[in-house]
Amino acid sequence: VLDGWRGISILLVMATHLIWLGPKSWQLNLTAGPMGMALFFTLSGFLITNFLLHNSSVTDFLIRRIARIIPLAWLFLIIVLPITDASPESWRAHMLFYANWPPMQTGSITSHFWSLCIEMQFYFGVALLFLIFKKRGLLLLPALCIAFTLFRVINGVHIGVATYFRIDEILAGATLALVYNDKLGRSFKNVITKFNPWLLLLLFFVSSHPASEFLNYFRPYLASLLVGWTLLNENSRLSIWLHNRTLAYIGAISYALYVIHPVFIQTWLGSGDGWSKYAKRPLYFAVTFLLAHLSTFYYENRCIALGKRISEKIRGQSASPGDKVGRGPKER
Repeated sequence: VLDGWRGISILLVMATHLIWLGPKSWQLNLTAGPMGMALFFTLSGFLITNFLLHNSSVTDFLIRRIARIIPLAWLFLIIVLPITDASPESWRAHMLFYANWPPMQTGSITSHFWSLCIEMQFYFGVALLFLIFKKRGLLLLPALCIAFTLFRVINGVHIGVATYFRIDEILAGATLALVYNDKLGRSFKNVITKFNPWLLLLLFFVSSHPASEFLNYFRPYLASLLVGWTLLNENSRLSIWLHNRTLAYIGAISYALYVIHPVFIQTWLGSGDGWSKYAKRPLYFAVTFLLAHLSTFYYENRCIALGKRISEKIRGQSASPGDKVGRGPKER
């Protein structure tokens, strides 16, 4: 189910950037993007919190996250920032993942990098919270989610790229993980299963549309409810459809697709006006998917495997000799 949602999220994001979805007055391109990112952040918050609920090692968590995000992100930056003649401060802001804080340092090719900044800031923030309060600290995440949404309401920000105007989407996913693991009581699960998924989908679409204004504040919660419903109703038609192999494959290469897809906007593949530009889109997508496939399976997966080996080695060194006595070969 999560792989299916991940595939849908990246398709929505790529569609909003690369495809004409309808007349400008309908604002469908401005709707698909927020929908895709809300799902992306919900999945991230859910998976990170779920990992920490079942793994108490902050070191293990950070090493795995760094191995997942940084290798491709830094490779992308090393290629594109010299092309854009970025300043030293812009280099620092991008490489250290604070480019989405005022004054914004993202450029035309790195305009999507704001989301990776939020991701990395959340990783280190939740790791610090976990380090101080242990697993009990995760119970603070729902309150933080509501607090950041109220902060958006007070400032009248329906959608933003600064961390303090967008992190409630990740925190809503984190809250879903707590509900899914019965950390907030079983009653919440029962409430989620009673929703009509198609009504949730409609409301999610409306809450992502610019014209809905105030309803945009509910977007993080509707995305989480929708994902949560499919997790808790695994035999439903919607959940079964989300197991589609094509969506699973797209979900598997989704991170690479997200990082790579803006690169060719400034090239011949992205040039032209009107239909001459969109006629090149099939080739644009083909090249992007090919590069994402190669990146995922021949570069990122090796970096992830290296991160796991480093993490396991550190865990092995930190274990006391007595911990290893009496273990079987597989456990050892």
